[in-house]
Amino acid sequence: MINKGFAFTGHMFSKGFSVIDVRDPHNPKPVAYVPAPANTWNIHLQTHEDLLLVINAKDMFASAEFQDETEYYKGALGKKVGTAQQTRQRDWTAGMTVYDISNPAEPRKISFMPVEGGGIHRIWYTGGRWAYASVLLDGFTDYIFMTIDIADPANPKEAGRFWLPGMNLAAGEEHNGERRGGLHHAIIHGDTAYGAWRDEGMVVIDVTDRSNPELIVHKNWSPPFGGGTHNCLPLPDRDLLVVVDEAVLDNCEDGIKHIWMFDNRVPSSPVSISTFPIPSEAEYCKKDGHFGPHNIYENRPDGLVSDQLIFSTMQNAGIRVTDISDAYRPMEVAAFVPPKPNRLIDHRPGRPLVIQNCDVYVDKQGLVYANDYNGGLFILEYQG
Repeated sequence: MINKGFAFTGHMFSKGFSVIDVRDPHNPKPVAYVPAPANTWNIHLQTHEDLLLVINAKDMFASAEFQDETEYYKGALGKKVGTAQQTRQRDWTAGMTVYDISNPAEPRKISFMPVEGGGIHRIWYTGGRWAYASVLLDGFTDYIFMTIDIADPANPKEAGRFWLPGMNLAAGEEHNGERRGGLHHAIIHGDTAYGAWRDEGMVVIDVTDRSNPELIVHKNWSPPFGGGTHNCLPLPDRDLLVVVDEAVLDNCEDGIKHIWMFDNRVPSSPVSISTFPIPSEAEYCKKDGHFGPHNIYENRPDGLVSDQLIFSTMQNAGIRVTDISDAYRPMEVAAFVPPKPNRLIDHRPGRPLVIQNCDVYVDKQGLVYANDYNGGLFILEYQG
C-alpha cells in the first residue's frame, strides 16, 4: 500500500511489516519496522487515509507441517493447523491490528480485534464503516468471509459471517476432498463482495445486510482447470470481472494458471470470455520457483483506477501490464523481469534462489511498486 508518499509492506519471512519513504521514488528509504508477535506473520495490510489495518495470523511457513509447501495448498487447512478440531494450543496472535498513520513514518497502534482460530489472511478496506476479511476460525475447515464494523477504529467488531456448506465442522457439517476450499480474500464494490475461494473458484456475496451476507452465485472452473483462485476484481463501468488463479507450486507442477476475463452483465451468471496471454519469451516453467499469476493491482481508490490496464505479478516472470480495452483479446503491453536476487530470504529448506514477485500497487502518477520476498521492493515507471 502507498499512503502519503510512504510504502507499507508486509513480510513473508522477515516477520512484521515495514514503512518506506518513497516520496523520492529514485531514493527509497526505510523509516520504520514493526515486528510481529511471536509465531505470527503480518503478510497483508490495508491503508486508507489515516488508518492502517494489519492482519495477525499463525506463521504458516515457519511451521513444521508446511515446510513442504505442497501441504499448505491442499486439503482442509484448519484440520492441519488443528483449529478445525480445536485441538491445538495457540501460541500465535490471531486478529487485526489498527494503527493511526496520520504520521505514516510512525504507525501508532490504537486497537486490536482478536479472533479465535488461526487468524486473518487478508483484509479489504477502502475507508468508511466496513472492513472485510478472510478469517480462519476455530471449528472451520478453512478461511471464511467476515464483515467488520470499524465505525469506531478504537473498537472494531465482527458484524457477520459467510461460508460455503461443508466448512463448519463444529456445526456438524462435513468436508470431503484434498483441495483447498477457503477464501483468499474478497474485493467489495457497493453491496457486492467478489470472493476468491481458492480451489472453489469465485463466490459472489450480497453484503447489503453486513450482519447477514448471502450468496449470489458460486462459480467454479476447477476441474478441469487448476484452481487456486486469488483475486476477483470487478470493473463495474464495463460490467467485467478480472479473475486470477494463483500458481502455487514450483516448475508448473500445478499446471499453467490463468488470469480470466468474465462478462458480468448478468451478476448471477458471470461468463468467462478470454484469458490473458502467457509469458513465453523464456522457459519460465524450468526457471525454478513459481511461474504464473500471484496478484493483480486492485484499483485502489487512492491510487490508479483503470478498467483498461491490468498490472499483475507473475512470480518468476516478474511484473506484466495487460491492455484489456478489447476484453475478448487481452494484450500484453509491458513487462519487467527483475534479475536474480542477491540472497535468499525464504528460510524453508531447498528453496531456489529466484525472484518471486508477489504484490503490486500503482499510484495515480503511474508509478508501479512491486515486492518480492527474496528481492525487496521494485519501483517502476509505466510510460505506455
